[in-house]
Amino acid sequence: MAKQARDFAILGLGNFGGMVASELARFGNHVIGIDRDPKVVATFSDKLAQAVILDSRDESALREVGVAECDIAVIAMGEDLEASVLSAINLKMLGVQMVWAKAVSRAQHRILAKLGVERVIHPEEEYARHIAQMLHNPAVRDYVSLGNGFHVVNMIAPESLDGRKLGDIGLLKRFELRCIGVMRGSDFLGTQGNDVTLQTEDKLLLLGARTNLRDFAETL
Repeated sequence: MAKQARDFAILGLGNFGGMVASELARFGNHVIGIDRDPKVVATFSDKLAQAVILDSRDESALREVGVAECDIAVIAMGEDLEASVLSAINLKMLGVQMVWAKAVSRAQHRILAKLGVERVIHPEEEYARHIAQMLHNPAVRDYVSLGNGFHVVNMIAPESLDGRKLGDIGLLKRFELRCIGVMRGSDFLGTQGNDVTLQTEDKLLLLGARTNLRDFAETL
């Protein structure tokens, strides 16, 4: 069943905010894009339900364009601390139920959290950590953090695992890892469990703690 479309307000349409707004609109959501720069707003006029020139530090202006009716608002102009903080205060005063905000420093993170922002994100830092992980171990093609140190990792089987059964590697016993499944090309072999005989370039979908995943990767 498709997810129900929601109403979003994106405050700041720079590289980060503009991409978030465009993708949310592409998914079929109603998106209000807000920025102080007329040229920036003009580039989104035919991409979003609304693209508005206004200062998000102005609570009444936000109310007039319907931000109070949005399900979620994203404060995307992290570099401007004053605008970020005042926008968060305004959104909370308008009664927006869920507010996410970009931060560029730990101090800004703490301030936004104190103001009741539900999630503070550091996109550059998070993506840099993601890239570093993949550069450090070329076998890791991608991963998703589940919180509390646990990840799901997409790892390419090297030649050293070619011809070995999944159950003989000792993922659970030696490394406390669980294999969610194996992808071979476009085929998902998850239902075959430990009886899968691995081939080079198979994709292993592994679930476990970051330290255990690292220890396993270093044995390959």
